Amino acid sequence: MKTIVVPVDFSEQSGYALKVAASLAKQKGANILAIHMLELNEAMMTSTEGFHPEQTVFLIKLAEKRLHKFLDKDYLNGIKVTPVIKHFKVFGEVNDIAKKHGADLIVMGSHGSDGLKEIFVGSNAEKVVRHSDVPVLVVKDEMENFQIDTFVFACNFKTESLGAFQKAKDFAAKLGANLHLVHINTPGDDFLSTKDGFEKINKYLSKAGSEVKAEIYNDYSVEKGVLNYSESLNADLIGIPTHGRKGLSHFFMGSIGEDITNHSTIPVMTFKI
Repeated sequence: MKTIVVPVDFSEQSGYALKVAASLAKQKGANILAIHMLELNEAMMTSTEGFHPEQTVFLIKLAEKRLHKFLDKDYLNGIKVTPVIKHFKVFGEVNDIAKKHGADLIVMGSHGSDGLKEIFVGSNAEKVVRHSDVPVLVVKDEMENFQIDTFVFACNFKTESLGAFQKAKDFAAKLGANLHLVHINTPGDDFLSTKDGFEKINKYLSKAGSEVKAEIYNDYSVEKGVLNYSESLNADLIGIPTHGRKGLSHFFMGSIGEDITNHSTIPVMTFKI
């Protein structure tokens, strides 16, 4: 792991993401790109009426000063941190920057959910996930000395998710984490017997050319199964595949990906299919 991208909006949550990125950077000797997106549209930057170029320069300089102050953290000592200011709030640009610099990971803060209000859906984190070709780690809480020892990857064991599984497997290997592959078995039309479930898993792993062991976990819903299984292992990270611009929806069906990301107390990492 060489480069970690952290979008910064100066919120408490982006501070949590920065601290997690710092922990991973120290473990792997990586550098950090801290990106702040200025909400300046093209009209504001080029208009000669009511808005002057000097004001644009002033706002950029102000953002630079604020970003440097935000990055003045003891836990970043010894890490190469490069601040980046972008003019427009275009979330595909985060992906472009990550790809340009060969980033291995994007770390983002999210509010998660508060009662019935699910803040991840429609949030900046979700928008980055929808555009990103690079794995995105979503963090909600402050975590001291973040380390991934136990990594759960949940999928439906369909061929389309093989690429995402390989990325998760490679990521686990980079961090020396134990990868736990799980199929969530639920009542209803998708129910599989233990025999049929393992046949499906074995065919999938054969196509992947992998000897990673997988488990079948029974629960009332996929979301509950992923969360309960991960909590039973005291997992440090949950991995799920995504469809890119389609977001987390259709992970298994409906909006299960969003539900997992919203309700998980464990950090969630997305891997584009």
